[in-house]
Amino acid sequence: MGDKRLLGLDAARGLAVLGMFAVHVGPDPYRSGAGYLLVAAEARSSALFVLIAGFSLALSRARTTLSPALLWRRTLLRCACLLLLGLGLASLRPGFLVILSFYAVYFLAAEPLLRLRTPQLAAVAAASVVLGPVLSYLLGPVVGFDTAAHGEVPTLADLASPTGLGTALDQLLLTGGYPALTYLPYLLVGLLLARLAHPQRPAAHWLPVACAGIAAATAGYAGAWLAIERCGGRQRLLASIAVHQPWALPTPDPVHTVLAAQEGAIPTTSWHWLLIAEPYSQTPLEILGNAGTGCALIALAVAVARLPAAARLLRPLADVGTMALTLYVAHGLVLALAFDLEDQGGSWSLLAGFTAAAVLGAAAWQHLWRDSPLRRGPLEWVLHTVVRRIPRPGRVEAA
Repeated sequence: MGDKRLLGLDAARGLAVLGMFAVHVGPDPYRSGAGYLLVAAEARSSALFVLIAGFSLALSRARTTLSPALLWRRTLLRCACLLLLGLGLASLRPGFLVILSFYAVYFLAAEPLLRLRTPQLAAVAAASVVLGPVLSYLLGPVVGFDTAAHGEVPTLADLASPTGLGTALDQLLLTGGYPALTYLPYLLVGLLLARLAHPQRPAAHWLPVACAGIAAATAGYAGAWLAIERCGGRQRLLASIAVHQPWALPTPDPVHTVLAAQEGAIPTTSWHWLLIAEPYSQTPLEILGNAGTGCALIALAVAVARLPAAARLLRPLADVGTMALTLYVAHGLVLALAFDLEDQGGSWSLLAGFTAAAVLGAAAWQHLWRDSPLRRGPLEWVLHTVVRRIPRPGRVEAA
């Protein structure tokens, strides 16, 4: 797998796993005083996951010699496995926003885009950052969404009826927790980043990438702050809230209150909502900021991994990142079967416990199976093995 070469990428993925823990089991950043320490993980962890998925997909395709037809079949099987795994995990506990089923849609949508030349891919990625949120805003009322909450995810029960299938498709594409229309841009940015900067290149090559990511993040978040706080955006949003969500006006921050009720996604009641960059708002400026942050983190992790002393420090994070799918499903099972966060709420102790279990468990697994294909993680190995069971044309599998 080129372990040393991809250490930085695995470490960035590991950081996303720990950020996901902070979102799911950490204390409420707005009530606990944790402030920016935990707010930084909100939405950016899921965006970083998707961005790294695009980066890894592009790397794997760059060195493949398989035919397009075989790649399509393997992609379909991989997506089917992720879809079923995501639907099953989401069925265990209502309200658990499982992203795996959405990954199936991202990978399917990305398949034809992998054949684009780099300038074409760059144009599509840039356009998607703007067009995805705008189309989501325009199509929201068509499917009955204006001020109702986003954030639902499909479950196995949705497969039982045509109505359920329609609902699941709507959630996967438009109104769900991580809809393809507004999360596919992260995958496309990851594909583009892998085209422009390969992990084998020297650390110095990655520093401009980090600077570009920081610049994009600054443009997204600072642009939103200027639009809302200095150019009259907040006043226009409050006027819209007074008409459509008057119940939120008595709260200390009506804008945040409305977004919290929407699972972060913006209402389709005023175009000015597209100017914010709050977590999960799925606006052009939030996507730009999150994508820039993700690119900067990947670049810094890959650059640092080229330094021998620093590489040793990154190893625990990289071990976690190598087993991201297994740890994601494991944490979902624990939350579904052993905790009721609706009553308990998250806490620092719970976050510390999940983090320690992930880091120590991943390190132990990597050591135990260091000379085995199982080293990549049990679920990762199963998915890899199942997908590779599709034979190449003209090849006969042994009975």
